[in-house]
Amino acid sequence: MLLHHLPYTHYTHSVSYPPMDLNLLFFGTEQCTASHAWGPGVRDSYILHYIHSGSGVLRIQDKEYSLTAGQGFLIFPDTIMNYEADADDPWVYTWIGFKGINAKSLMQRAHLTLDHPVYDSQGRAWFQHFYDQLLAAYNEPGEDVYAQGMLYQLIYELIACAPVSTTPIRVTPSRERYLQQAIEYIENSYSQKISVLDIAAAVGLDRTYLSGLFKAELGVSLQQFMIEYRMKRALELLHHSQLSISDISRSVGYTDPFLFSKMFKKVIGQSPKQTRERL
Repeated sequence: MLLHHLPYTHYTHSVSYPPMDLNLLFFGTEQCTASHAWGPGVRDSYILHYIHSGSGVLRIQDKEYSLTAGQGFLIFPDTIMNYEADADDPWVYTWIGFKGINAKSLMQRAHLTLDHPVYDSQGRAWFQHFYDQLLAAYNEPGEDVYAQGMLYQLIYELIACAPVSTTPIRVTPSRERYLQQAIEYIENSYSQKISVLDIAAAVGLDRTYLSGLFKAELGVSLQQFMIEYRMKRALELLHHSQLSISDISRSVGYTDPFLFSKMFKKVIGQSPKQTRERL
């Protein structure tokens, strides 16, 4: 738990999980002082805010939204915006930061777009419940699995309380589809000696363009994603098998056990041997 001693109460919890279709990044709560503001500026992920009390203003794309308790707003990646607490009744809000291949399409299903970045919880207490559950599980074994499930539950609630529209939301899945195909290729072929070129060829995209998609949507390059995925699988084998380190190295696509050990330590923070000794 990180506690920042500022003029207002501000708790932030950062989490680090392997990139996936929807990835929780951080969550926190803040009791703002009068007229406390953020921006203008840009973020690199989606950040969902929920207002518990008080009021304030969101400014995005030359539009201004006056918001109060029971409402919320979504910050979009790479979009200039700013938000400011009311001078007389400053807001208290909770936020959840996330990104991933499916983030954009799921937000569209919840009717949250750049043209409509606000929502109404319709008197439900689900956001507070979600935050409390995340806080209770923080740093507990299996937190990553629990957090992913809770994030999907939160988005389900957003979709459930979205206004009913007779016009279907149009989702353009091309970028997401290419990313998903690349990830599935890695999941099915990580034990072989595959390269970034092989993955790009499998999905029919230029290597540089595909790596750029990974960086934009998941925050890591295609090469780094593949390395982290292999190390995650190697960690599972260390925990749940009696295979030697050389055997594990081959099982995740490395013919050189010394290179494997070097990459494992870089990603996990300790060598395979140290990891196994601590089991």
